[in-house]
Amino acid sequence: MSARGGGGAGRATASRRGAPAVHDPAATGGRPYLTVLIPAHNEQQRIAAAIDGLWRQTHRPDLIVVVADNCTDDTAAVAAAHGAQVFHTRGNTHKKAGALNQAIDWILPHLDDRDLLLVQDADTVLNPWFNETAMGTFNRKVGAVGGVFYGEPGGGFLGLLQRMEFHRYAWEVERTGGRAQVLTGTGTMFRARVLREVRAARLSGLIGGGDGYYSLASLTEDDEMTKAVKTLGYRAMSPAGCAVTTEVMPTLRKLWHQRLRWQRGALENLRDYGWTRVTVRYFMQQFLMGFGALSFLVYLVFMSTYTTMYGWPGLSPFWTAIGLIFVVEKTVSVRRAGPLAVLVAALMIPEMLYDLFQHAVYFTSLWGLVRRSEEKWVAT
Repeated sequence: MSARGGGGAGRATASRRGAPAVHDPAATGGRPYLTVLIPAHNEQQRIAAAIDGLWRQTHRPDLIVVVADNCTDDTAAVAAAHGAQVFHTRGNTHKKAGALNQAIDWILPHLDDRDLLLVQDADTVLNPWFNETAMGTFNRKVGAVGGVFYGEPGGGFLGLLQRMEFHRYAWEVERTGGRAQVLTGTGTMFRARVLREVRAARLSGLIGGGDGYYSLASLTEDDEMTKAVKTLGYRAMSPAGCAVTTEVMPTLRKLWHQRLRWQRGALENLRDYGWTRVTVRYFMQQFLMGFGALSFLVYLVFMSTYTTMYGWPGLSPFWTAIGLIFVVEKTVSVRRAGPLAVLVAALMIPEMLYDLFQHAVYFTSLWGLVRRSEEKWVAT
């Protein structure tokens, strides 16, 4: 395996599970060493694009490691051909979190506290300025910098609705000054010191989730890691320059399983952390989400019943004005997604149906949490 290259230009050759490049501050001119970990399970079709996107960065990583987790395809060979080192997990039964814990445990002893570790999904491509922007965002108070994700082209009308949703989320993050709600698994950069502190906090019992870096008890390890980093007193940021492009779910079935995992995981993480200075905001978000969903359903039932019994009530100037403000907000928040997205937002009905789908996910997740039913991980 090659040693690290100056300025992040060197590429490591593939190895089954050899030692990572030895840390040499002189080789990087004294700047933090940047390692990328890409957990991958049977991603031979997408891993090349993820790696190539990293080599196109304005600040190229010093080492790219593809964490091949129980792969039965050519993920490892494709990764090696594109200049990444390959780390093979052993006996992992904990999906992505378990794979990352093994890889971090392998690489972290070779990193200084100020060095950086980027965790990126295999189905994601970072924009060329991601690394440069993320590294420039770090200070003593910032413990991790996450990406702002956008949907890739395709997926038909369902894909468009997801892209609109992601654009709206990015708009909200930008309005809050780039403060991350979730350190997305699509791409998040950590200080090595912070990961060490997270594990120490788990071992001491300050936070739960096992004895590793990522929680093994959570369906959504990224959401849990966000709360862990914030519990330790650090800020989590998602600056606009850290844009990433990730896949969209092509079918309702896959979208259902993805969102059910996200929502159930978020609720379980709040249950496990309890009411703290960090989680109070997340509890309020969940409450408002549930209140909004319930209010929307009550409104639909009321309007359907009223119209059936008495006919269309007509237009009220006041409520028409409120509705127009709502439409303007909906269209403005997706304007960067293109003219078609703006048109769909203005029509309202498609997104109302999409919202009903999301509400069904929310109440299904909440009911499962109350019943303490086991939510099984379904590949999407």
